[in-house]
Amino acid sequence: MTSIEENRQTALRKLFGARNLPFPHGVTSVCSAHPLVIEAAVRRAGMEHRAVLIEATCNQVNQEGGYTAMTPVDFRRFIEDIAAATDFPAERIILGGDHLGPNPWRKLAAEEAMLRAAAMVTAYVEAGFEKIHLDTSMGCAGEPTAIDDELTAARAARLAKAAEEAALRSGRRPPVYIIGTEVPPPGGATHALEEIEITRADAAMKTLAVHRASFAEAGLASAMERVIGIVVQPGVEFGNTDVALYKPERAKSLIRSLDDMPGLVFEAHSTDYQPAEALSALVDGGFAILKVGPGLTFALREALYGLDVIADVLAGRTPRAGLVTTMEKIMVEQPASWTGHYGGSPDEERLQRHFSYSDRIRYYWPDPRASAAVGELFSRLPDEIPETLISQYLGRLYSDVVSKRVAPKARELCLAAVDAVLAPYSAATAIR
Repeated sequence: MTSIEENRQTALRKLFGARNLPFPHGVTSVCSAHPLVIEAAVRRAGMEHRAVLIEATCNQVNQEGGYTAMTPVDFRRFIEDIAAATDFPAERIILGGDHLGPNPWRKLAAEEAMLRAAAMVTAYVEAGFEKIHLDTSMGCAGEPTAIDDELTAARAARLAKAAEEAALRSGRRPPVYIIGTEVPPPGGATHALEEIEITRADAAMKTLAVHRASFAEAGLASAMERVIGIVVQPGVEFGNTDVALYKPERAKSLIRSLDDMPGLVFEAHSTDYQPAEALSALVDGGFAILKVGPGLTFALREALYGLDVIADVLAGRTPRAGLVTTMEKIMVEQPASWTGHYGGSPDEERLQRHFSYSDRIRYYWPDPRASAAVGELFSRLPDEIPETLISQYLGRLYSDVVSKRVAPKARELCLAAVDAVLAPYSAATAIR
């Protein structure tokens, strides 16, 4: 057994805890709060008799509600309700917190931002989240955009201490941790991608060393033993209009550094839109945790927009894009979640609002007007949609429909669109 394989098994056993399930080669981290995405993920896990790892981000879910208006307890209930409706056992759900740190409050002074970050981590652990990604790499008011490794590690240890105390207080199993100092931005890059700079092997080793030192100084040696992974940049990223594909040969030195990190794996962020062979190569190289989020809601949005056109065609009228019109109105009225991420001419911004790989439109699906528009769309469609229109407007799902693997019903087609994105992740992380 290679050292990478030994590391993978050690890290994943800590993550999976006492769950008696077939042991995977890796794990997919589903980072989304859309109910159809969650349902698709739970369905696939049920079909494969696997656990499902679902993560909420700091901006999405926190003690103040986040953009979903959900606290960690609310999010847990939301996930468990969907699981119950699909007969998926709650004990096979692993909940994670992504980018937990001062990011939602980085415009505040560092001390205030860290106090709120500690309260957030506490809320996550008390709600039963088992995997905590400590991300303190960003500067707060008056600080550089990215702070140095030592300060990053000291702040991570401070949040880990809050997490440990919360677990002890609430009688919860202490969480496992993900650390990192070279963390890709949540939700993808905001600039055109050239050549992505891969994390150097010595930088990954330094990340581990400074965290060990900070955890030891904080009296958290046992917590450091539960660090299972490090976030690094293997050369994968997506921007608004392009995707940087994984090239294993460029990451050889970084991968070899895992030989000197017993029990640890790498966590790969921004793996959305990578082809199946790239996902498999990532896992084989020690990137055992693959995070995906915007790519799932991107596929869902494609399906919803295709159904929008189908509904108009079936009604005998020129497509009027009613759902698109509603989403455009909401986003223009509430630009906070996309302005600063999209740029260019008004026409370019309009295209990005709906069709960007970074999929900032995902922030707007919880809006009551958006939910109502989707409900109205489904009501305009027949119980069974003609296969020929699925071929025309939802081509990626056509073969599954004609082979009877997917029913030609609106909701099932949306779930199938998400599942098509999840399928290569399942293949990459499956038992070998």
